[in-house]
Amino acid sequence: MSEIIAVMNQKGGCGKTTTVVNTATSLAVMGKSVLVVDMDPQANATTSFGIDKTKLENTIYDALIGDISVKKATIPTFIKNLFIIPSNISLSGAGMELSRRENYHIVLQETLKDVVPLFDYIFIDLPPSLGVITVNALVACDSVLIPIQAEYYALEGVADLINTIKLVEKRLRSPTPIKGILLTLFDKRTRLSKDVYSELKSYFGGTNLLFKTIIPRNIRLAEAPSFGKPCLIYDPDSTGTKAYLKLADEIIQRDENVQLNIAKTNMDRVKKDSEVAGGK
Repeated sequence: MSEIIAVMNQKGGCGKTTTVVNTATSLAVMGKSVLVVDMDPQANATTSFGIDKTKLENTIYDALIGDISVKKATIPTFIKNLFIIPSNISLSGAGMELSRRENYHIVLQETLKDVVPLFDYIFIDLPPSLGVITVNALVACDSVLIPIQAEYYALEGVADLINTIKLVEKRLRSPTPIKGILLTLFDKRTRLSKDVYSELKSYFGGTNLLFKTIIPRNIRLAEAPSFGKPCLIYDPDSTGTKAYLKLADEIIQRDENVQLNIAKTNMDRVKKDSEVAGGK
């Protein structure tokens, strides 16, 4: 069963693209079929896989406006099982174009529908804003992953982001569960990072929203994009690589537990129904 995960935060510099690129890569090397959808005009996810954004003929923008099919815009990366729908600066005008359409909020959902069954996971990398593109992603996705930088102002922003997600759910009647909140750029040497983590645990600790995995501040994670490689390829032994492999494993385990719970619920329902029928 496919799952579309939007990775979003209206605050820049919190590790959205780093999380998309490295989680997608980690899942791919674990044998999952993965698609990255680059919905940011800066195209950082695209260049992180060594793709020259200035030489692209087909992008997510072309698929959104209907010039090409989404399958034509989907290209393989150099990593087995991992594909991408790339982006470039042309996407910067998409928000205005989409807003003129009737039912503008379902354009991305309709665009992706032909490729969704082909992948286990689809990650949408979003710009640091809450505009039309983000609304489209919230409608199209099955869940939201929220990276939060280990800084004070990040804590203030997460409450606003969750309220925005709930507002979209209410107005567009499109349920969007939170996959998890991921602490990024964590520096165990600083008191601030520890305080932010404590705050997150106190606020979300009673829920299943906070990932157990913590992404450290790691120079290899920062260097890898300039070489056009995910960190797992650039430096397989770095602490950043190990953290994202751990996150990928946690995501798989969570999904397996959800499927087990669904199966158990269905089995209990069948058993109850058979007991009722037998009683008759």
